[in-house]
Amino acid sequence: MIDKPDIDATPLDDAARAGWLYYVGGMTQDQIARELGVSRQRAQRLVSRAMAERLIHVRLEHRISGLLDLEAAVARRFGLKICRIAPSLGAGIDPLPSIAPLAAAEMERFLQASDPLVIALGTGRTLRAMVEELTHMECEQHRIVSLNGNISPDGSASYYDVVMRIADKVRAPHYPMPMPVIAQTTDERELFHALKPIRSILALASEADVTFVGVGQMTDGAPLFKDGFITEAELHEMQGLGVAGEIAGWAFDSEGRYLETSVNLRVAGVRVVPDRGRATIAVAGGGDKVTALVAGLKGRLFNGLITDEDTARQVLAKSQA
Repeated sequence: MIDKPDIDATPLDDAARAGWLYYVGGMTQDQIARELGVSRQRAQRLVSRAMAERLIHVRLEHRISGLLDLEAAVARRFGLKICRIAPSLGAGIDPLPSIAPLAAAEMERFLQASDPLVIALGTGRTLRAMVEELTHMECEQHRIVSLNGNISPDGSASYYDVVMRIADKVRAPHYPMPMPVIAQTTDERELFHALKPIRSILALASEADVTFVGVGQMTDGAPLFKDGFITEAELHEMQGLGVAGEIAGWAFDSEGRYLETSVNLRVAGVRVVPDRGRATIAVAGGGDKVTALVAGLKGRLFNGLITDEDTARQVLAKSQA
C-alpha cells in the first residue's frame, strides 16, 4: 500500500490520530493503517511517535498491592496525611515520567472539589512535569498562587515557573509572584515585599489550603546553583553548615530545620511552615533527592509525599539507619 501524501494534516496530527485510535479506540495497527489509508509500517511509526512526543499520557488505574503496603509504611513512619507511590521504571531511569501522572491525579482530586480552595505551587522540573500531565478542567472556584518568585538572575522569566502553565489547563484565577526567586540583597527583598500587590500574593500563598512543592538537593549539582540562583561560594557555605535540601529556595539541614544563611535571608518567596495542619505535598524522586526528602520528612516540612518505589524504599532505609 502507498501512503497518502500529507496535504492538510501535519505529521503530528497523524500521530495524534493514530495514538488515539490505538490507546483509546483499541484498534490494531492493521486497523489503524486501513482507517488512515497508510501502510502498517507507517501506522506503527505514527503510534510510536505519539508516545515519543508525549501526545498520549498514560495513567495506571490499578493500584499494585505492594505499592499500597509501601505507601502505608512510609505514611506510618513519618505521620503523613497523603502518600502516593508510583511504580519505578528501573534502575538508573529517571522516575519523573512515572511520578508526574500520579501527582497530576492527586492535584486533580483537589481541583475537583466544589468548595473554593487556595492552591499554592512551588517551582521546578518535577512540578512542571506534573502540570503538563493535568487534564483540562474548568476550576473558576479555586485560586492558584505561586510560593516563590518567577524572575531569574538575568531578568528572564524562570523556566520552571508553573503557575502560568497551570492557568491554561484549569481556567482558575492565578497569582504569579513577580519578583526574583532570590533577591540580590536583603534591602531589595524588603523593597519588593513593601509593594501592595506583592504583600497580597504573599498573604494568599501563606494561607493556602493545599501546597505542592518540589524538593531540591544541595549537592554540587543543586538546581539552585545550576540555574544560577546562587553562586558556587554560597553553595559551599551552606554545605559547610550541613545543608540537606531546599524547598522553594529555602535551605534546611538534616533535621529539617531552616538554616540562617545569607541566601535564606534573601529568598523572596513564602517559607513553607511545618505542621500547620493543611496539606503540604512534596513531589520528588530519584536517588539524589533521598537525603533532602528524609530531612524534610524529619522536620515535618511537608505532610504528604508523592514519589516512586525505589526512592520510597531508599527513604525508609536511610531514615532507619
